[in-house]
Amino acid sequence: MHDPFPISPPPWLVKATTPLAEYLNLSTLPIHIHELLLAALSYHIICSYVSPFFSRRLFPSIYPSLPLRSRVNWDVHVVSLVQSVVVCAVAIWVMIADEERKSMEMEERIWGYTGADGMIQAFAAGYFLWDLQICLRYLAIFGPGLLMHAVAALVVFLLGFRPFVNYYAPTFILYELSSPFLNFHWFFDKLQMTGSKPQWYNGIMLLGSFFSCRLLWGTYQSLRVYQDCWAALHFSDTYGSRVAAGLHVLKEVTHPKGILELMDPTRARAELMKYNPNPENMPLWLGLTYLGSNMMLNTLNFYWFGKMIETVKKRFRTPKEEAKAKEDGEVVDAVVEGVELDGRVVKLAADGHLMREEGMDGEVKSGKASGFEEADCETTRRKM
Repeated sequence: MHDPFPISPPPWLVKATTPLAEYLNLSTLPIHIHELLLAALSYHIICSYVSPFFSRRLFPSIYPSLPLRSRVNWDVHVVSLVQSVVVCAVAIWVMIADEERKSMEMEERIWGYTGADGMIQAFAAGYFLWDLQICLRYLAIFGPGLLMHAVAALVVFLLGFRPFVNYYAPTFILYELSSPFLNFHWFFDKLQMTGSKPQWYNGIMLLGSFFSCRLLWGTYQSLRVYQDCWAALHFSDTYGSRVAAGLHVLKEVTHPKGILELMDPTRARAELMKYNPNPENMPLWLGLTYLGSNMMLNTLNFYWFGKMIETVKKRFRTPKEEAKAKEDGEVVDAVVEGVELDGRVVKLAADGHLMREEGMDGEVKSGKASGFEEADCETTRRKM
């Protein structure tokens, strides 16, 4: 399936990107660079301008009164909500409509390429490029865990431009199906709907979608890509000679619009493998880099799922259960840092003692904590 994006890459941008792409061996990056940059720019505009503009008007008594870090978190959640809905819808459409993708064997899943999968890679890479700069800019808010997630995800999707495991781009982007519910859960807290029925129903959908999409689907697809990578590490070149036989007739069997006639399977597969016509054994470093990043993402998903269960349960404790938890010395939340007081970021011990306080000017203090507002992370100290 050819790239369905309606805008072609500007020749000057392709020319400017080609040297870097050749140096990094990212063969298909120049023909998708415009999609990557447009995605990153769109998310920046939404975060910096669109979200603040509409949020002030839709929630005039809430959004303007939030501390700076809460407004940053609000705008980031808006971007995440928009991105997850759009990219998942496009990915599902590609998985249904791309007939070439459905016919891929191991070799094509590792080294093959379709324009539609490349577009999904570009959209995802654009989001994680934006996400990386946000995590670096606001490291005190989002922490090293989300920074590692952004780096690992960006590496995974950039490697797809070699092309490498291009087939799995829409597969793994479906992790994001749980993100709308995660974002709504956060917004319910900020809209003073903590413990409400809508948040309860959303929490059920959040845990169900996260478990289904990231843990079940994600783990299964990770095992599939591990299996394909293992086969690629021990690859025989018999496929390369078989595909090469069809390369010389590619231009002669195209429609006027450039769409390949799929009557001959050999010629069709030659089109899928046009960027890797003679595949060789997969380099060990490439497999380790990709699989290591994938494993890191899966590990974070399991870790976050446990924290999400704790957080959702604590939103709906009865006063009696809350009192018992305090008597037992239970920590109110798994993460007890990032709490705000008049624009200052503080870190609390489980007993409420102030371990560290950092002002907007970088001044660090310590002392006794009191009157603090609920933190902004998904697993944060619950408002008393």
